[in-house]
Amino acid sequence: MTNSCDILISGGGIAGLTAAAVFGAAGFDVICVDPTPPVTDRDADGSDLRTTAFLQPAQGLLQHCGLWDRLEPHAAPLQIMRIVDAGGDIPEPRVVRDFNAADISDQPFGWNLPNWLLRREMVARLRELPNVDFRPGTGTVSLFTRTAEARVGLSDGTRIRTKLVIAADGRNSPMREAAGIKVHTTRYGQKALAFAVTHPIAHENVSTEIHRSGGPFTLVPLPDWQGQPSSAIVWMERGPRAVDLLTLPEAEFEAAMTERSCGLFGPLKLASRRTLWPIISQSAERLSAQRVALMAEAAHVVPPIGAQGLNMSLGDLRSLLDLAQARPDYLGDAQMLDAYHKARHAEIELRVKGIDLLNRASMVEARPLRDARAVGLNALYSMPVVRKTLMQMGLGVR
Repeated sequence: MTNSCDILISGGGIAGLTAAAVFGAAGFDVICVDPTPPVTDRDADGSDLRTTAFLQPAQGLLQHCGLWDRLEPHAAPLQIMRIVDAGGDIPEPRVVRDFNAADISDQPFGWNLPNWLLRREMVARLRELPNVDFRPGTGTVSLFTRTAEARVGLSDGTRIRTKLVIAADGRNSPMREAAGIKVHTTRYGQKALAFAVTHPIAHENVSTEIHRSGGPFTLVPLPDWQGQPSSAIVWMERGPRAVDLLTLPEAEFEAAMTERSCGLFGPLKLASRRTLWPIISQSAERLSAQRVALMAEAAHVVPPIGAQGLNMSLGDLRSLLDLAQARPDYLGDAQMLDAYHKARHAEIELRVKGIDLLNRASMVEARPLRDARAVGLNALYSMPVVRKTLMQMGLGVR
């Protein structure tokens, strides 16, 4: 069987589902496929317990495609980003610097939502769009491109003829591989534990990133859970240490994470199971090939620092949408895709390198290096002009 569409999206993660909603709302005929059906229940096996922070620039895009009204009631605002250095002999804060969104805007920096809930609401939105065909449980297996179109084979035997293939199919993207695009990968020997907690001290919409060694320990606000203040945690550590933490008995793990949090929110209690994710940096040599555009983790992967990952992906999506709407009759042609690469590649490379440096600084073990990090943090973040510039760069508005 052969089907046709304007845009085939390979990948039904957060980025792929958002792309399907955005292009569907813009009037394009879209097919979105993913070999793994989305898990949309918090406590179901395989649910993604990580969270995604949508920064300010994302709000307009989500409103445009009809997603924001679905997401806003579940979102926890991020008003303050707090950086804590706790690299002394004992785990306690020795440098604390706050970045308050009120210094640059009348809105929060962004809004945080659990990934499983995002999938639930995004899939529901796609059902409302008659020109979007979402096919969970079906993946892409082959790619053949010509000047005028691409032909994609799916795992159910269907063939798709399309003007544009958007590869949003992850760091091991089959469409990127089929297009022959190489990637540069950096491995840190780190893994990240992701889980949810409750705590007696309210987070007050403060996202807190604590640096000691092994990587940052980040608490991101969530709505209350069972009447208690709640946060999502991403705890980055050297691989062997992270594996040990994953298997600790619950009481011992809660004691360990409370200590690592410097007790800033009181005793932390697990409110979900623990999941483990590998940490890498990765960037594609090119963001496009004939009739193919890479976006999200098919194009770039960064450690989870500063809420940059998905928001870089939404930058990709905005660029693709603008180019598609500017010349709709030439969707997916060489001029469009070359313009997309030029518009995004330099910024992506800069952000990947910047986050790589921040991650390496957070990993240092030796006491003199941790002391140097604290001095640098204190000096750099104490300058008002630097603080404002860093906030604007983090939001992608500078």
